Amino acid sequence: MTNGKYSDLGFAKLDLERIKRRGASEAVFCECKTDEQLVKIFSEFKKQGQNIIGTRANSRQAEVLQKEFAELKYNEQAHVVTLIQNPTKKVGEIAVCTGGTGDIPVAEEAAETAEFYGSNVKKYYDIGVAGIHRLFTNINDIRKSNVIIAVAGMEGALGGIIAGMVDIPVIAVPTSVGYGSSFNGLSALLTMLNSCAEGMTVVNIDNGFNAGYSANQINRKIVGE
Repeated sequence: MTNGKYSDLGFAKLDLERIKRRGASEAVFCECKTDEQLVKIFSEFKKQGQNIIGTRANSRQAEVLQKEFAELKYNEQAHVVTLIQNPTKKVGEIAVCTGGTGDIPVAEEAAETAEFYGSNVKKYYDIGVAGIHRLFTNINDIRKSNVIIAVAGMEGALGGIIAGMVDIPVIAVPTSVGYGSSFNGLSALLTMLNSCAEGMTVVNIDNGFNAGYSANQINRKIVGE
């Protein structure tokens, strides 16, 4: 049932007016959903003419969806599926940085999200503090962006270091990458929350989606979109 504001599928009520309110379509959190639920959700959003992004999708879910929607794309590292019906003009620039290679899946989720909602993205992976010269050789290019996303596990120092070197917004993403005393990302989260570098915002552990979404909002405001 569709009442103009949302579609009631029984197990889900799809927010059709989110584009009007927020300028962006509703995202689908794929984890914990059945194949049948996902197909019905994607079918309804497609019928409504909306672009679709699904996060935390495993490879089996992606395969099921690709059988139903040939145009659907899957980023296996990001665990993100996208179906584009209305191409979005990409503007500005967001820099997505990681401390290590292990942080790339979360960074890819952030990058896919930012690109889906209309931002250009440049990636700077494996530039963490253990070899900080790698950051220094890239910092001038990173400074050219409108927003920086800093993704790091272990001790989570990357965000604070970058924020101390630039005059643009930094969104820090702690990841659950690390040995036992990192407490599945809690150590990185606390480091980022307690950083003395001004202007750094912190999202939840492994929440690349929210970092990419927020960075896109800031980026598009900066370029006047």
